[in-house]
Amino acid sequence: MNKRYSGILMHISSLSNRFGIGSFGQSAYDFVDFLDRTEQKYWQVLPLGPISYGDSPYQSFSAFAGNTYFIDLERLVSEGLLSWEDLENVDFGANPEYVDYARIFEVRRPLMEKAVWAFQEKGNQEAYQHFLAENMEWIYDFADYMAIKEHFENQSWITWPDESIRRRDSERLTYYRELLADKIAYHRITQFLFFQQWHDLKAYANSKGIEIIGDMPIYVSADSSDMWTAPHFFKTDEAGRPTVVAGCPPDAFSETGQLWGNPIYNWDAMAADGYSWWVRRMRESLKLYDMIRIDHFRGFEAYWEVPSEDDTALNGRWVKGPDKALFAAFQSELGENLPIIAEDLGLITDEVIELRDSLKLPGMKVLQFAYDSLGDSTYLPHRCDYNTVTYTGTHDNNTIRGWYEDDITEEVRHFFDQYSHRSHDETASQAMIRQAWASNSQLAITSMQDLLNLGSESRMNIPSTLGTNWQWRMSSAIIEKMVENNLHNLTKLYSRQKTTQTAYQESTF
Repeated sequence: MNKRYSGILMHISSLSNRFGIGSFGQSAYDFVDFLDRTEQKYWQVLPLGPISYGDSPYQSFSAFAGNTYFIDLERLVSEGLLSWEDLENVDFGANPEYVDYARIFEVRRPLMEKAVWAFQEKGNQEAYQHFLAENMEWIYDFADYMAIKEHFENQSWITWPDESIRRRDSERLTYYRELLADKIAYHRITQFLFFQQWHDLKAYANSKGIEIIGDMPIYVSADSSDMWTAPHFFKTDEAGRPTVVAGCPPDAFSETGQLWGNPIYNWDAMAADGYSWWVRRMRESLKLYDMIRIDHFRGFEAYWEVPSEDDTALNGRWVKGPDKALFAAFQSELGENLPIIAEDLGLITDEVIELRDSLKLPGMKVLQFAYDSLGDSTYLPHRCDYNTVTYTGTHDNNTIRGWYEDDITEEVRHFFDQYSHRSHDETASQAMIRQAWASNSQLAITSMQDLLNLGSESRMNIPSTLGTNWQWRMSSAIIEKMVENNLHNLTKLYSRQKTTQTAYQESTF
């Protein structure tokens, strides 16, 4: 019998604590215990990189570094790098259910600087030097970039007033490394602390039989150490500015398309180099996660390229991507059968399907997209192939409750109720999660917001908007026993438990 599993989508930032943003602290370990008790096999998180534009985890200063907001402050106290007095009377934000990124940016830096100073005095220098040696391909460039960026009032490298350092002139690099030695050390050490805490958390999850699904954005930010150190791998003008940027054509989320603004890869230059940058990125990601969801997988077959001066994505064009050649490089360097989920949403052509299927990668089915066609959708649970991952919704979707109450017509609502055999005492969230778990897909995932039956105010992201995204947090680490029991029973009912793969015996669901 084919194995069947399930899991929960819950980003680190959404975990509860008293420090304004979720972290690798006790609530993360408590969440692993919750997954263990309910027999979930997977914990899916959003990208873990340092956030930049719009606080989005999909716009990062590095494809390799970590978001130091996730470093657990209480662990720093236990390690003697901070004191409890340091954390008293610090205002991390007034609302425990939302991240106040502006305040977090302001109040965490002094605390982390104090921890770094203490680490230099009494931290584990042997482990730190080992980390630097293990990550030398990116950590030094990243720390240089962040320190110089801060020196120039957080401007992107493209607008730094010193043209020589934009071009990475060796003499100017030496000058800034001496001038900014303390800042550079800060970024190196905080990355060490991030990875130390993350790997400890991942090891704990793995010891419980739980695996981590990570999210890899296909693109990097223009404001990143990646582009600063290797501009020849991107389509740029002579000054290093992107000539074209990424996005997608008009779709269900936007009538004018989505203008992401990321620089576009120069795939010819990457091919000539054996795709070494991408191989390195995949290798490092496989250290972070047990499975990787590649965001915008269709961009490897063909991508939507928009002139950089445009305000919308309407005037873009499709351009052929690296296709199978990139994955051949992965397989040559990293082995066959890489644990990848292909995010194959949006405008999917026969060519994209052929690429996905030739690599035997599971695609995605999002149930919120299944009902508009009133019975003809390939996303309906009974039409899902085994080699797929069924989601109730992604980080870009409304919550199920919000979708059911606010987004669909009465006709679609009626069809959903009929198709799901929704009972009068069952919420729409419960009905859709039940459908995901009952589907043919090898893996079923729901978000924590949907499991808690939360409304539109709790959605993670509204595409093509800024200022109110990526903020949702659980108000408490305590999950009601009824929610836990229902999830556990549902998981057993549909034979998705992580410890055994036996037929249904008895359930109180």
